[in-house]
Amino acid sequence: MTIAELLVRARVAQVKFERDFNQEQVDLIVKEVAKTVYDNAEQLSRLAVDETEMGVYEDKVAKCKGKSKGIWFDLRDKRSMGVISHDPITNLIEIAKPIGVVAGITPMTNPVVTPMSKIMFAIKTKNAIIIAPHPKARRCSGLTVELINKAIAKFNVPEGLVQFIDEPSIEKTQELMKACDVVVATGGMPMVKSAYSSGKPSYGVGAGNVQVILDRDINFTEAADKVVKGRTFDNGIICSGEQSFIYQKDDREAVMAAFTASGAYIVPETDREKVISAIFEDGHIARDIVGQFPSVIAKKAGISIPENTKVLVVEAHGYGKSDIISKEKMCPVLAAFPYSTIDEAITIAKTNLELEGNGHTAGIHSNNQDHIIKAATSISVSRFIVNAPCATTAGGSIQNGLAFTNTLGCGSWGNNSISENFTYKHLLNITRVASLSPKVEVPSDEAIWN
Repeated sequence: MTIAELLVRARVAQVKFERDFNQEQVDLIVKEVAKTVYDNAEQLSRLAVDETEMGVYEDKVAKCKGKSKGIWFDLRDKRSMGVISHDPITNLIEIAKPIGVVAGITPMTNPVVTPMSKIMFAIKTKNAIIIAPHPKARRCSGLTVELINKAIAKFNVPEGLVQFIDEPSIEKTQELMKACDVVVATGGMPMVKSAYSSGKPSYGVGAGNVQVILDRDINFTEAADKVVKGRTFDNGIICSGEQSFIYQKDDREAVMAAFTASGAYIVPETDREKVISAIFEDGHIARDIVGQFPSVIAKKAGISIPENTKVLVVEAHGYGKSDIISKEKMCPVLAAFPYSTIDEAITIAKTNLELEGNGHTAGIHSNNQDHIIKAATSISVSRFIVNAPCATTAGGSIQNGLAFTNTLGCGSWGNNSISENFTYKHLLNITRVASLSPKVEVPSDEAIWN
C-alpha cells in the first residue's frame, strides 16, 4: 500500500473515531494496547533481539512490561477530549481536540515499546497513527502493530486507525512526514533532523550522553550498583543510560572497588587504546559493538576480561574534545573522570555534554541537597536524576513524577521543540474559551506600576 493510500485510510478512520468514541471507550482501547504488549512481552522481545541482533532479551521483556504498565498508569485518569479544564475565577475553559494523523517514526533500539507508546498517545487523543519502523526492525515492530490491531478490533475501532509501513524505507518515511499532520520521531539524529525539516510540526529527540556525578560521603557500593544497572540495561542502547561517572579523586580506591564488586572490569592502561579503537571508528560509534555484551567488545579489542564482567570501565585522559571516551557509547562501557571539587565535577559533565548529548539527561548520587541543586542548575539537561539508575527512570517512573515515554525531548540544547518527556498532551490542539470574568478585579494603573 502506498503512503498516499495509508493516509486516505487514516484520515477517514480518524474522523469516525473522533465522532463516535467517548472518553471511557477510548481509555479501554488504550488500556488494551498496553495489555497486549504486556501479555506478549516474551514473544516480542525474543523477535526484537533476534532481528536487530542487539540488546538483552530479559531486559527487553522488563521494558515491555514496565513501559506498558507505566504509560497506562499515567494515562488512565487523564481527560483528553472535550472540556478538560475550567478555571472558576477567570472562567477560562479549555477544550481538547485531536491533531489528525500522526507519523510515528520508531528506532531499531526500541522496536516494540516505542510503537506501543506512540499508538497509546495517539489513540488517547483521538488521532490516527501510521508507524514507520526502522527497516532493520520491520518484523518485530510489525508484529507489535499486528497484535495491537487484533486486540483492539473487538472495540469496533475504524479500520485504518493504526497502520504500519510494511516495507519501510527512508524515502517512504520522508513522504509520510511531509503528508501527515504531526511527526513524532524517535531515533538517530539524521532522522530527527529530517523530521524537523519536513515542513510539519515535529517532536524529536536528542543524542544521549548521560553524565553521572558521584558526590562524597555516599555509599559507593549502592551508587556503583545503580550506575552499573543503568549502563548494562539492554546492553547500553538506552539513550538515557549512564555513559560516564565522575568521582572525587581522593575516593578513587573505594570507588573502583565498589564498581569492581558490582561487576565492572577496570580496563588497564595498557589495554585502554585497544578498547577505544574497538568502540569508535573514524570518530563515531562502531556499529558492530552497539548493544553487544562486554565479551564481544573485549574480543574485538583483543583483550581478556573476567567471565562475569558486566561492564568495562575506561579511565579518561581529560574530558570533552580532549578524549573521545567522553562521547556516547551505546554499549556496556563506562568512562571514569576524577575531580577535585564539585565545581570541577560540574564542569566535566557540562563539557562532555557540550561535545555530545546536551539537553538530554544527567544524574548525581549525593546526600548534599546544595550540591544536587547546584549541579542541576548548572548543567543544561531536561532531566536530572538523583540517586537512581538513569536508564530506567529518566523515561518515566511512578515514584519520580516524570511522564512514562520512549521519546525524551532535549529542549533547544538538543535542537528539540520540547524539554520534557513526550506524552499524550503533545498530540492535542487546545481551544481556549475566554470571557471577561466579573470575579477578577481589574487593578488601577497606579496599583499595577506600584
